[in-house]
Amino acid sequence: MKLIVAYIQPQKLNDVKKALFDKDIFKISVTNALGCGQQKGFHENYRGADIEVNLLKKVRLEIAINEEFLDATVNTVMEAARTGNIGDGKIFVIGLENCYRIRTGETGHDAIG
Repeated sequence: MKLIVAYIQPQKLNDVKKALFDKDIFKISVTNALGCGQQKGFHENYRGADIEVNLLKKVRLEIAINEEFLDATVNTVMEAARTGNIGDGKIFVIGLENCYRIRTGETGHDAIG
């Protein structure tokens, strides 16, 4: 069992969701995030004052999957989120010790589904 955490551009969210749904991967969590990496932000002039914006809007996806879906999920997110520009995002793969489904009490592989 793995947990995939991906940070992507907000405008690529619909493309990534559609690509995942096409691969029969439906169970994702999405949250808004702020962060910076190689982009290092940008400067903006607001009411005559120069402002450095170094925390940029990102979307965080969390996808808990069984091992057999790992490569397909990572490749799908990578292809759908890629623009070719700096700031496309990152994907992290984390091992999951266990998973529990509250409704049925199932654990492990069966709980992820």
